Amino acid sequence: MARTWTCTGLRWDRGEPVLEWGGGRRTALTRGKRVAFGVLESAARTCVGARGNACPVRAVVPGRSTGVRCEECARLDRAHSVAADTVADDPRPYRVYLAWFGPGLVKVGITAEERGSRRLLEQGAVCFSWLGTGPLMAARRTEELLRAALGVPDRIPYGGKRAVRSALPGTEAERAAEVELLHARARALPGWPESLAPAPCRPVDHVGAFGLAGLPPAVGEVAELVAGGTVGGRLLAVAGPDLHLETGAGAVVLDTRLMRGWQLVAVGVAVNGAEITVPVRGIKTAATAQEGLF
Repeated sequence: MARTWTCTGLRWDRGEPVLEWGGGRRTALTRGKRVAFGVLESAARTCVGARGNACPVRAVVPGRSTGVRCEECARLDRAHSVAADTVADDPRPYRVYLAWFGPGLVKVGITAEERGSRRLLEQGAVCFSWLGTGPLMAARRTEELLRAALGVPDRIPYGGKRAVRSALPGTEAERAAEVELLHARARALPGWPESLAPAPCRPVDHVGAFGLAGLPPAVGEVAELVAGGTVGGRLLAVAGPDLHLETGAGAVVLDTRLMRGWQLVAVGVAVNGAEITVPVRGIKTAATAQEGLF
């Protein structure tokens, strides 16, 4: 029987993307690398559990799910989550940030100060700047203030982010313009919590870290993995959880969250002449983006 691998996720370590596997193995995702894997033909996708614990019933989850959890494990995971706003007593300092993903795609968010910019890399933020640092609840109040006063969301769908990656403004100054404008408007608002120390606008650009310069437009994105399916291509860029792969049919985006929960196997060359034999769907256009083993 072929050796199988379980992907535990893509992580950004010291500014570099790596895939992590069950058992502790890590794979560096360097641009130009050949990516090739298959899904075990007899496999079913199972829940990854919650908070370090395995799913007690190994529930089967849908192939298109990026959360990779059954309903019960998802509930347990949310029960103690800053992101789900179910934690109010975390004593660590938090930072408020503005993140830019493309023209018109700006969000506000918070992250633990000790995590540095890792959260922004994980989200695929092309450019960002800190707004301030303080206790968790002060950071939350500031986030809500900006959402209400400036109409800046706290979430942007990944489909919108992918739609604009190959057509970003060419200079760092152009990419930072919206962040600088919103940062100034945010700092001028009344009602900031006194316990939140403001931060100057100092945009950080991730085009180089992601490899987005000269990125060709994607012709599609992997919709889901399926038993017996294969994925292959040359790595062009990594942004957030997304791998941009060069294939014979054009560039295709793989959200690595879709890999979790499957038993994966190594494959050598394209199967029946096709590098990707799993379902692929079209990429949204930029005009509609704002709607919402290797």
